[in-house]
Amino acid sequence: MTAQQLKNSILQMAVQGKLVPQDPNDEPASILLQRIKAEKQELIKTGKIKKDKKSSEIFRGATHNLPYAYCEQIGKEIRDISDEIPFEIPESWEWVRLGIISTYNQAKQKINAKDADVSIWGLDLEDLEKGGRLLVKKTVGERKAVGDKTIFTKGDVLYSKLRPYLLKILVAPDSGICTPEIVPFTVYGGISAEYIVNFLKSPYVDGLVNGETYGIKMPRAGTDTMISLLVPLPPLSEQHRIVAKIEELLPYIERYGKAEEHLTTLNTTFPEALKKSILQEAVQGKLVPQNPDDEPASVLLERIRAEKQALIKAGKIKKDKHESVIVTRDKIPYEIIDGKERCIADEVPFEIPDSWCWCRLGTIFQHNTGKTLNSSNHQGTMMQYITTSNLYWDRFELDKLREMLFTDSEVEKCTVTKGDLLVCEGGDIGRAAIWNYDYPMRIQNHIHRLRSYAPVEVYFFYYVFYLYKRAGLIGGKGIGIQGLSSNAIDKLLIPLPPLAEQKKVVAKIEELMQYCDKL
Repeated sequence: MTAQQLKNSILQMAVQGKLVPQDPNDEPASILLQRIKAEKQELIKTGKIKKDKKSSEIFRGATHNLPYAYCEQIGKEIRDISDEIPFEIPESWEWVRLGIISTYNQAKQKINAKDADVSIWGLDLEDLEKGGRLLVKKTVGERKAVGDKTIFTKGDVLYSKLRPYLLKILVAPDSGICTPEIVPFTVYGGISAEYIVNFLKSPYVDGLVNGETYGIKMPRAGTDTMISLLVPLPPLSEQHRIVAKIEELLPYIERYGKAEEHLTTLNTTFPEALKKSILQEAVQGKLVPQNPDDEPASVLLERIRAEKQALIKAGKIKKDKHESVIVTRDKIPYEIIDGKERCIADEVPFEIPDSWCWCRLGTIFQHNTGKTLNSSNHQGTMMQYITTSNLYWDRFELDKLREMLFTDSEVEKCTVTKGDLLVCEGGDIGRAAIWNYDYPMRIQNHIHRLRSYAPVEVYFFYYVFYLYKRAGLIGGKGIGIQGLSSNAIDKLLIPLPPLAEQKKVVAKIEELMQYCDKL
């Protein structure tokens, strides 16, 4: 577990309202939003800002007698946005778009560097360390800056839209000018700029924004992506308590060797947040070191393809109509189908080690879905089966099993055996568990049965599904897959480590999970 993983967990807890206790005496965030609305109206009236083209108001459905958890009103239109809400927040908090509470989308004041005062601060991306720490502070004259720059003011939030995964975000300690790749903006209503910076550095925003970047070699966060970000907004007083608590915890992170003795001071929900961070590192190849002596994933992939060809030749499976082969050149992935090659860099959700491969799920796993209940069918043997209501993350609830008729051919197609990975097609899309029972079971049509063509560490791929679901890459918005049809699950892009590393990653996850459970 790295210091960054620990910090990620703390930031995620902070934006979910789990880092500090709520105070019932705090003025709720809804009142703060009313003040911001009035403040913006005055600024629009005086011509200092432009009117929002699509002014958004988000509210809990229950407050307007609507049957939805959360709704958004734009103009006269009200729509259900419950499926966009990434997590629950305290009752005193509110959800709001970043563009509503900030000047992110407002025009920025520009200046050519040659016309700027040489004594003022000239900020460039290279001055910022990953995570936003300021490494060096140079004047425009010292920097010998050229070209168009953006003017910013002390107290502005400075956000690097270039390679947003580097998290080069900070509150400006002084006024100056900066590269256009940095977006300066202010927040209304006295909102804590430090809270907004911590929000932008949270794993929630990091995963979401990096899933929506454009450009391959120089990925950037788009303005529309940023202004539509859902901000969990606490009361003002709580914002300051959150920032203070994060600042209090930072020394513990820096002295990570002594962190264990201090973890008991953290919120009791910390272990679960920590587990999510561990899994994110695991599927990106950052949890265990790579061993150059391990057989690379490319060789494993060839073995899997050979096994598939043998099964095809034996008539046990059908030949892929459009077989996918993914190759990497200069760290850019390309997919070859039917002899045609295309760049798929925009589909790749994160970077992986050189000894790993990207591939489609259908390349590794054979999959079937189960049987659809048909009351008019009277043939076959009455047998038990599981539905999505029996399948939970990494476990099954088998106390209430249904029955229906299965013919012999349906039994073969719909039966799962020990080691099969089962994934929900409907309901909670992407929810997965491994069937670890010594007896077989049948499945309904809304469950995918994944069975590997050659030996792999199935639990690694369970964790891939877990992370993809949490990151919105399955059943989410934007580039995420909205459903898991047979075609969609076949095309799901997944990382494939060397077989030996798959086992080491799973072993490390299990070791760290036990540690988390003891916190």
